[in-house]
Amino acid sequence: MKDLVKFFDGLPWIVKLIFALPGLDGILWGIYRIAKGLSTNNTMLVIIGILWIVLGFAILWIIDIVSILLNKKLVWFV
Repeated sequence: MKDLVKFFDGLPWIVKLIFALPGLDGILWGIYRIAKGLSTNNTMLVIIGILWIVLGFAILWIIDIVSILLNKKLVWFV
C-alpha cells in the first residue's frame, strides 16, 4: 500500500489533475484514499475512500479538481 501512496504522491500535478476528471476520479482517488488510510491506520480515511468510489463519479470530483488546482495536492477531510 505504501508503494501505491508514494506513486500517487510523486505524480506531476497535471497528471493528478487528469486523474481528477469525472469517471477516473472516483476509482483512482478513491483507491488512493483507501490505501493511504490503510497505510496510516486511519479508519476514517478508508471510509472516505469507499464513499469516494461510490460518489466520486457524481459530484466529488469537483472537490478534487479545485484542490489540485489550488494546492497541487488532494484535500483531506480528516
